[in-house]
Amino acid sequence: MAPREPARISSYLWTKYADYVHSRWEKTFLWDMIQPYRRPRSFTPLVTVYIGAFYTGVVAAAITEQLYKEKFWEDHPGEAVPLMRPKFYGGPWKVDRGQVPPTYEAKP
Repeated sequence: MAPREPARISSYLWTKYADYVHSRWEKTFLWDMIQPYRRPRSFTPLVTVYIGAFYTGVVAAAITEQLYKEKFWEDHPGEAVPLMRPKFYGGPWKVDRGQVPPTYEAKP
């Protein structure tokens, strides 16, 4: 009976594999039928991430501007702090009311 044992095992494995493939196909078929009726995914995680990123940028900009002012006041005590040049914008920029700082007029 020992020589026939591998045939039983392989037959058993092929049967299990066929059952698995068939049941997988059935699951896919059923889920494809009800897919249009499923509830849409929530935007809450995406909105939360966007809000967190926005406020992180606001806090980082405030800290950067404060450090800029403190550095300027160390070098020029008692003077008015000129506008800080935008960090991530290299193009021309205009000041509506006031003077453009002389250090920013001529860019090296």
